Amino acid sequence: MAEHTVIMENTLRKLLAEKKYSTLREILITMNPADIAAIFNELEEDRLPLLYRLLPKELAADVFVEMDQEAQELLIRGFSDSELKAVIDELFVDDAVDIIEEMPATVVRRILSQADPEMRKSINEILRYPESSAGSIMTTEYISLRPQMTVAEAITRIRRTGIDKETIYTCYVTKDRTLIGVVTVKDLLLCSDDDKQIADIMIDKVISVNTHDDQEEVAQMFSKYNFMALPVVDGENRLVGIVTFDDAMDVMEEEATEDIEKMAAIIPSEKPYMSMSPFEIWKKRIPWLMLLMVSATFTGIIISHFEDALAKLVILTAFIPMLMDTAGNSGSQASVTIIRGLSLNELEFGDILQIIWKEVRVAVLCGLSLGVACFGKILLVDYLILGSFAEVTMSSPFLIIGVICITLSITVLFAKIVGCSLPLFAKKLGFDPAVMASPFITTIVDALSLLVYFGVANLFLPL
Repeated sequence: MAEHTVIMENTLRKLLAEKKYSTLREILITMNPADIAAIFNELEEDRLPLLYRLLPKELAADVFVEMDQEAQELLIRGFSDSELKAVIDELFVDDAVDIIEEMPATVVRRILSQADPEMRKSINEILRYPESSAGSIMTTEYISLRPQMTVAEAITRIRRTGIDKETIYTCYVTKDRTLIGVVTVKDLLLCSDDDKQIADIMIDKVISVNTHDDQEEVAQMFSKYNFMALPVVDGENRLVGIVTFDDAMDVMEEEATEDIEKMAAIIPSEKPYMSMSPFEIWKKRIPWLMLLMVSATFTGIIISHFEDALAKLVILTAFIPMLMDTAGNSGSQASVTIIRGLSLNELEFGDILQIIWKEVRVAVLCGLSLGVACFGKILLVDYLILGSFAEVTMSSPFLIIGVICITLSITVLFAKIVGCSLPLFAKKLGFDPAVMASPFITTIVDALSLLVYFGVANLFLPL
């Protein structure tokens, strides 16, 4: 797919250089808006406006929605008022809101000045809802039917008003704006009696969401119920909008990206990587790096505290990285699993005892497996091949190997418990569980693994 895009981009560049505009237009109108947008995003600033103006009005609006923020802003600044109005008039309300939320204030004022009063009112209403709420991602363009309508009247209404709606397949039945039912176009078309009332064929048990519900929970409902659209109601069950499947998909992608960034100790950003400057990337990464660097001093303090023990048996130092890395990886496995379960609403804080008990059993199996493998590895590689224990005189090499393997098994157990419990506590306290992922948990587990290591060493070795 990427190769096809590059070939098409080169073809369009060649035709543009040769000024074959009619051929360019014929090619562009056969393409999908998302594919056109992908090519336009890579074009030089001076060529983009010319190519964009070759598009038919409706296709131009669809392409505009799919383009990157920088390309959109560039076009808006170059549009005449009439060109900007033509684009705005073709946009759905939720797409217009998405664009406005990413633009500078000067560009926003210009967009709103060219929008018709009805769209401007709808945009302002949506912008008033909290960020990341159902109200902020909904559209007010939906088909509304009355319960006393006949099937024939409903179909006529859909034909008359559907052209301006984002989806017409699912229609919502309201009485004094209160949502009372839902009916699909399939139900209407397959009804044998055109005089039958909508109230007789509608589904009155409607699943809906509130305007202030979290957008991530709304997106998960699409996955759970296989909806194409979901009605959004206010506190009095009045229908104010709908969330469509494409918007739910965008939310899922945004939330997944945000969780990944948090799990990697990066402040989430709405910009694509290639659109960010090195300074912007630095600002997103440095706060967590600073925090983790400072928190890692605890491991240094622990090592310093046991300097005398390490001086007596220097061989112990060689296995510190292995123990810390294994413990950190074990904790990360548990935390990522729990964080994902929390994000999908498969787990909750009340399950904590069951989760810990399950992870303890997993840790025992992993610890025993790793302990046996570690014993064989140290015996074969470090002892026989590398001769790392040649200078060990104060205790048996096998006793030292045993200490290392016992420590490994215990640290895996602790790491699994920490890794599975911290995200649950974070969720309970109102924090994002993703913050408790790899870097943060690894720092805690590193300190624990050192304490266990020196504790077991002091117990069995003459230090």
